[in-house]
Amino acid sequence: MRTPEIVLVTKHQCHLCDDARDVVTRVASEAGLAWEERSIDDDAALHDRFAEEVPVVLVDGTQRDFWRIDEARLRRIVEAARAV
Repeated sequence: MRTPEIVLVTKHQCHLCDDARDVVTRVASEAGLAWEERSIDDDAALHDRFAEEVPVVLVDGTQRDFWRIDEARLRRIVEAARAV
């Protein structure tokens, strides 16, 4: 079983980012995985790529969801990534 990399891309003062953080925390915690948060406010490349889509969830570098993060879908994606 492998360990997928989960990254949540956010920005400051973003209520959808707060909701997404809760979802990612739950899913990652259930799976026993760490995750990382990166802000478009601190990274010009992320800002250029995701400014209109935050929050964004990346799993192993691939964008998997944005705006309203679907908890069930993220759980399935993480489980599938672990099984590879």
